[in-house]
Amino acid sequence: MVIWVIVTLNFFLPRAMPGDPFLLLSGENDEEIAQFSDEQRAYYRELYGLDKPLPIQYGSYLFSLMRLDLGQSLYFNAPVSSLIVERLPWSLLLVGASIILSTTLGLLLGGVAALFRGRWIDTSLYFSLIVISEIPAFLLALMLLFLFSATLEWFPLSGAMTHFMEFDGVGARFIDIARHAVLPVISLTIVRMGGMFLLARNSMIRVLSKDYIRTAEAKGLSRVRILTAHIMRNAMLPVATRFFLSLGGFVGGAILVETVFSYPGLGYLMREAVLVQDYPLIQGIFLLVTVAVLLANFVADQIYPKLDPRIGG
Repeated sequence: MVIWVIVTLNFFLPRAMPGDPFLLLSGENDEEIAQFSDEQRAYYRELYGLDKPLPIQYGSYLFSLMRLDLGQSLYFNAPVSSLIVERLPWSLLLVGASIILSTTLGLLLGGVAALFRGRWIDTSLYFSLIVISEIPAFLLALMLLFLFSATLEWFPLSGAMTHFMEFDGVGARFIDIARHAVLPVISLTIVRMGGMFLLARNSMIRVLSKDYIRTAEAKGLSRVRILTAHIMRNAMLPVATRFFLSLGGFVGGAILVETVFSYPGLGYLMREAVLVQDYPLIQGIFLLVTVAVLLANFVADQIYPKLDPRIGG
């Protein structure tokens, strides 16, 4: 039922946008270079089935989905599935690395802040991360781009790898891809880290009030042992929830950052699809996000009992 509702919204929402995908022929950088004639518009609408009534289009869309056919992109004139498969690895690299880094750093810093609650280190971390995480993702990305790419020239300005370059081996290719990904990953990591820090800190402060923590302290265990063996494990449940939900929403979180760095991931592809009102491509990416969210929730449900056996009981 959830999937059907989302698929239905996925079909009707793009068509609710004002405008017509065949009104103007767009060039590079979204520049309008020509206008379709009425005959051309009628031809393309008939070619892609957009001249039929919405119920018939909806039925055709559902039938195509049952055959695992996401349709043909109106703008790129290519199968939607091939476009998604081409861009998906770049987004997975970008967002996957940022989620792992932000979760790890947020968990560690949240644990340190919880252990030293009310002291200067807790106050400093709390204030710094809250301020930094409130900076919009695109603004932070622009600041990093101007400083480290345009001014210092430490990293490339845009793209995911250097075009028309012959690499000496796999290692050189990997280094080039990593250099292009550093600034986007840092941008997403910083934006996500504040929320993860707050969640981890609050969860660990709650765990610190438990009797078994006082027992561990009375036994003379070190703070590091208490943090790693007792606090983190018992405070992982809300952190795991945030982690898997972040995996599910990987496209939406990367749209602005990928746009700033012209990074060829799904977020940048979604922006292009919306600008040119490419209905099949928008539907395909939204459907992928839906499946990712549902899978992330399913995996989280399977992992919860491992983290807290009381849930499984």
